[in-house]
Amino acid sequence: LSSVAVEGYTQGNVFVRLRNLPTVSITFEVIEGSYVSAKAANPLLSSVCRVCEEGMRSAGSLAARGMQPAVHMLQPQLTAANSLACRGLDQLEEKVPALEYPPCKGNAYFDIS
Repeated sequence: LSSVAVEGYTQGNVFVRLRNLPTVSITFEVIEGSYVSAKAANPLLSSVCRVCEEGMRSAGSLAARGMQPAVHMLQPQLTAANSLACRGLDQLEEKVPALEYPPCKGNAYFDIS
């Protein structure tokens, strides 16, 4: 879904916007670091994970090819759903500015000790 300027705000892909929120981004980094560390610490686990990763890549590629006709047909509905989700995220970001803060600063915002 492409970026579109609508009614005074810039709308992008809601999944990209969510992924770019500092707390979400840092959470993904921590999970990825744990996953990489676990694989590095155990050769057997690393082998199993490598096989699973390859299977997921193949399944994802196959699913993407199979979904193309449906995605093309549903493009207007997907665009509308993305637009609605982006508006909701805009409202949430206005009401909870701490979403834009890194977690350490967000804790201070919410006064979490």
